Amino acid sequence: MRVIEREEVARRLTYEVCIPIVREAMIAFSKGETRQLLRSIIPLARGHMFGIMPGALGEDAAFGAKLISVYPENFSTGRQSHQGLVVLFDPGTGEPVCVVHAGEITAVRTAAASAVATDALARPDARRLAILGYGEQAATHARALLKVRRINAVRVWGRSQQRTEAFCGRMRAELGIPFGSATDVEDLVHDADIICTVTGAREPVLKGAWVRPGTHLNLVGSSMAGPVEVDTELVARSRFVADSREGVLRQGAEFLRAKEAGVIDDAHIVAEIGQILSGDIVGRLSDEDITVYKSLGHVVQDLACAWALCRPPGVT
Repeated sequence: MRVIEREEVARRLTYEVCIPIVREAMIAFSKGETRQLLRSIIPLARGHMFGIMPGALGEDAAFGAKLISVYPENFSTGRQSHQGLVVLFDPGTGEPVCVVHAGEITAVRTAAASAVATDALARPDARRLAILGYGEQAATHARALLKVRRINAVRVWGRSQQRTEAFCGRMRAELGIPFGSATDVEDLVHDADIICTVTGAREPVLKGAWVRPGTHLNLVGSSMAGPVEVDTELVARSRFVADSREGVLRQGAEFLRAKEAGVIDDAHIVAEIGQILSGDIVGRLSDEDITVYKSLGHVVQDLACAWALCRPPGVT
């Protein structure tokens, strides 16, 4: 059995490689060509979680599962918050053939999925990026979105001003474009073209009243029912796109809160991102639309990335 460690994933799963993989995986997902169950999440002590995500890339394609733990405080010690494995099985024999570092795949493919959605939904002239959060996903989202839009300025908000400024300094040196910190979320987003929320917030940190028409948002930080990053007004104002309709109806916290408040119903989900990517449904209707991509993350993204890393040459 082959083992692919974090260093190899980071070296080979570049955004140039990952973005097309995720794009095709989400098209296949929305066409019903893949097989997967909703993730199971087991709460652990002190706010930790353990997730199990099984799936298959098709009837006669690779299958497997992601086993992942979430330890948010790891960020302060330099470890990834998501730790785990993607285990792949051979579609011909049923044998386990590969184990891949899930933390690194998760870090890269999550941002790649937001880049795919941004490319499909953000205005072509979008240049200003706002990021809520300064953790690993803030960094990966900045890197990934530069691959799909000509971002010329990034502003960042976080609960610790010191850490926010340190993050901006690191990213400025790495990417060579201006990164600035904001002490206030309303000020951060008032002129943004693209907003990414990658926080651990349990209650809204971003209000719809602060978001101007034409903005695209990637809602990433909450991946289960309960914690929300944005308020109900923003959900209601938006053209709301899911990575998975079933996933959002079961686990999309911001959507579920707005639905419970009675301001939207299930039809407020205009499409899955795969339907937009395939051309079946139009994403942005006008330059004034506020578009939202709700990212929960799905195992077909992980499996497709892992299979690309481990499959023999010439095997599809």
